[in-house]
Amino acid sequence: MFEGQSIKKTKLCTEILSGCRAELYLNMRFLDVALHSLAFGPTMAVPATATDGNVFFYNPEFLIQQYKIGNVPVNRGYLHSLFHCLFAHMWNACGHKDASLWNLACDIAVEHTIDGLPCRCLRTPPKPYRRAVYEGLMKKIPVIHGEGVFRLLQEAKPDIRIIARLVREFTVDSHEFWETEGTNPPSPMEHQSRWQDIKEKMEVELDLFSKEAAEGSKGLLGQLRVENRKRYDYRSFLKKFCVLKEEMQVDLDSFDYIFYHYGMELYGNMPLIEHQETREIQKIEDFVIAIDTSMSCKASLVQKFLEETYSILSQSESFYRKFRIHIIQCDERVQSDVVVESQKQLSAYMERFQVKGMGGTDFRPVFQYVEKLLAEKSFRKLRGLVYFTDGYGVYPLKKPPYDTAFVFFREDYQDVDVPPWAIKLILGENDIRESREGQTRQ
Repeated sequence: MFEGQSIKKTKLCTEILSGCRAELYLNMRFLDVALHSLAFGPTMAVPATATDGNVFFYNPEFLIQQYKIGNVPVNRGYLHSLFHCLFAHMWNACGHKDASLWNLACDIAVEHTIDGLPCRCLRTPPKPYRRAVYEGLMKKIPVIHGEGVFRLLQEAKPDIRIIARLVREFTVDSHEFWETEGTNPPSPMEHQSRWQDIKEKMEVELDLFSKEAAEGSKGLLGQLRVENRKRYDYRSFLKKFCVLKEEMQVDLDSFDYIFYHYGMELYGNMPLIEHQETREIQKIEDFVIAIDTSMSCKASLVQKFLEETYSILSQSESFYRKFRIHIIQCDERVQSDVVVESQKQLSAYMERFQVKGMGGTDFRPVFQYVEKLLAEKSFRKLRGLVYFTDGYGVYPLKKPPYDTAFVFFREDYQDVDVPPWAIKLILGENDIRESREGQTRQ
């Protein structure tokens, strides 16, 4: 008898969830593939709902009670777990030491996205507390996404009562099947790649082909852009401007101890092979850092970029014994040029750094100025120029005779057009932090 009732409840829940999928699809056709990417998994092991990226687990008793309230709680619950998969929250969980804070950040980000969707089947009465939380976050980050909210929560260190209030307000499903350090085994890579493929196609659909459908889905599109962004290691990027050159230094990597030992045994004191006295190493020689100091470029962002660039370049192994770095500040004209030839000078410059300019934006004066320095033979060998900017300015039409990279510090990771001869790098604060942490570990 009990087993028969359980089967009936499972069938009823399957019908409820199938109806939920159909209703969501009719309102948001761009979710077509995503909606059918989770299998249904009835279980009494979870109090409400949960997902591992492959199955949508639900407690039949809970689901039926939610459906008695109405279809909106069921729709929101299923979509909540679905968005965790789309935004890769469960696979990024193991990269954060504070799992409870990461869980909360992801729930806030997902609920904000759902609250921003203009669909009657998801609509709930507006809550002043939620609105206040969203407004507070949007003052600090342009896109409310998991990593951004997690970082803000870490910095704010809110009281335990505030955390408890946020958890009560935004928690919808269980995260017990998420990957965390030392608990759950890694999910199969095909699950992650499958969702990566789904969200990339969704971004294209929202951005190009379904403008009307995406009219009120800017939060979803913003999150997809953040999650689909290319992950960059700024340290590795900067190494592209290193110069390959021979230096007087013993090359132990090319030394063969077998022939050395054989020669010493055979002839007494005559090795058959010796250390090479030169080796090829990659180090920075001459370099230009240009900083956009226009009104649209925030001084705090400039400071962060310089701090990270300094932390990379200040490593002794990054330089030749003699080097020259020009740090140029420019808005619509060159405001200052500070030449740095030692780590001590670089450190002193960072201590007294002040932004000069705050006018309009024009990139051309920097390139004209560097061209003048080249004519005056101020560089032994200029390897490249890195221009830090927000991207809104006039670019030179002609390709310079050295590598040029434009580095954009953008929390929304929106793409920026650059000339075909330029290298483009879009960084967020989290990318800078990851680069710094990677450097510390090494």
